[in-house]
Amino acid sequence: MNLGKAFKYPFEDKEWASKLGLAALILIVPILNFAVAGYSIEIIRRVMKGDSQPLPSWDELGKKFLDGLLLFLANLIYSLPMLLLLCLPLALILVPAILSGNSNSQDLANALTTAGGISVACLSCLFILYGLAISVIFPCVTILYAREGTFSACFRIREIFAMIGKNAGSFFAAWGVYLGTSIGASIVTGILGGVLFWLPFIPAILGLASGLYTLLVYSHLFGQFATLELASDKPLATA
Repeated sequence: MNLGKAFKYPFEDKEWASKLGLAALILIVPILNFAVAGYSIEIIRRVMKGDSQPLPSWDELGKKFLDGLLLFLANLIYSLPMLLLLCLPLALILVPAILSGNSNSQDLANALTTAGGISVACLSCLFILYGLAISVIFPCVTILYAREGTFSACFRIREIFAMIGKNAGSFFAAWGVYLGTSIGASIVTGILGGVLFWLPFIPAILGLASGLYTLLVYSHLFGQFATLELASDKPLATA
C-alpha cells in the first residue's frame, strides 16, 4: 500500500479546488450533506478500479446522496446497541427530575440520580470500546457497499471479519494512519482555532476543511485496501 499517496492525491487533480470547494459547500447543508459520504464511496470505487484521478466530479448528486444516506442508516443500525444502552442511565437521570417536585418522592429521586450517575460512569468504558470496534469494522462495511452497491452488503458480518483477517497488516496500517490523521487534524485545528478565534468563521472553516481532508485520506486508504483484498487468491467467507 502507498500510504503517502492518500495524503497528496487530492491535489494532483487539476480541478481539485472546484471539486473540493463544492464538497465543502454541500457539507454545510443539512440532509444534503449525506452526498459527501456518497462522494467518499465513489472515491473508494475509483481507487479500486485503478483510476489515476480518484476525485469524482459532482454529477449524479442524487446517487451520491442515496449512497451516503444508506451508509448512514447502516452506521445507525450498528450503533443501536450503544444507543439503547444509553437509554437506561438517561432514564435514571430524567425520572428524578420529574419526581423532584414531590417532597414524598425526594429520597427516591436522590437514589435514582445517584444510580444514574454510577451507570453513566460504568457504561462510559463500554461505549468507548464499542465505538472503537465500530471504527474498525465500518471501513469494511463501506468497502462492501462500494463494491456491491446494496444495503444488505453492509451486514455481511462473517465477510467483514474475513476481509480484515486476510490482510490484517495492511488493514490496521490503513486504520492506524487514518486514526492518527483524524487525531492530528483535530489537534492542529483546535490549536489554530484557538489562536485565530477572533477572526469570524475561521474556526468553523478550519474544522470543515479538516473533516473533509480526513475523509479524503480515509477514502483513498481503504480504496487501496479494497484493491488488495480483491487481489487476494483466498476466497472470502460468505455470510
